[in-house]
Amino acid sequence: MKTKVKAYRKAAGLTQAELAAQVHVSARTIISIEKEQYNPSLMLAYRLAEVFGVSVETLCCLAENKQSEDDEIENL
Repeated sequence: MKTKVKAYRKAAGLTQAELAAQVHVSARTIISIEKEQYNPSLMLAYRLAEVFGVSVETLCCLAENKQSEDDEIENL
C-alpha cells in the first residue's frame, strides 16, 4: 500500500527510529511501511496520522489505493 509516511517523516525532521518510538513500533516497521512492504494496522495508521496532524485517508493515500485495487479487480 502506498503511503506518505516517508515524506511526512522527512518534513518533520524525524528519523525512522524517532518516529517508531513515538508510535510504539520498531524502526524496521517504519522502514517496511515506507518501502510499501507492510500495510500498517488501522491503529498504527491512526497513530502515525496523529503524529503528523493529518487524516488517515491523506497519510495512507486511501482514495488512490482504492482506485488501484478497483482497477486490478476489473482486470481479472
